Amino acid sequence: MIDKRFIGHALEPFSVAVEPGRLRSFAKATSQPDPVYTDEMAAQAAGHRGLPVPPTFLFCLEMDGPNPAAVRELLGLDYRFLLHGEQGFQYHAMAYAGDVLTFAPRIENIWDKKGGALEFVARVTRVSNQAGAHVADLRFVTVVRHPIGASA
Repeated sequence: MIDKRFIGHALEPFSVAVEPGRLRSFAKATSQPDPVYTDEMAAQAAGHRGLPVPPTFLFCLEMDGPNPAAVRELLGLDYRFLLHGEQGFQYHAMAYAGDVLTFAPRIENIWDKKGGALEFVARVTRVSNQAGAHVADLRFVTVVRHPIGASA
């Protein structure tokens, strides 16, 4: 069983610069037709100070941290038995190309179901910009599926 003493554990915050080229690539990869995500002039004409960061791109930026596997390593989770449970976000303010965003992840909760056959780890990451403004809260749930016959 995953040790519940890790509930509330904060991981080391890290910062990531938002690069315009990556935003354009993300817009292309997600078939975004709105030019505000690819064209600076269109973004400014729409009232933005630059290319806006789509909320889902924040999950991509979080993977740029120094150790994307930090929670898995901390909890001793076997990658072979991990499933993506859910992800979501609360968006509080716009982020833009050129911003430097700080990600502060923590383990929000750990629980199990089916007598421990399934365990869940919820991670919440607070995202703020270089001015300290609260941009978003990211939530990611990992499911640990224990093999039949293995002790949880």
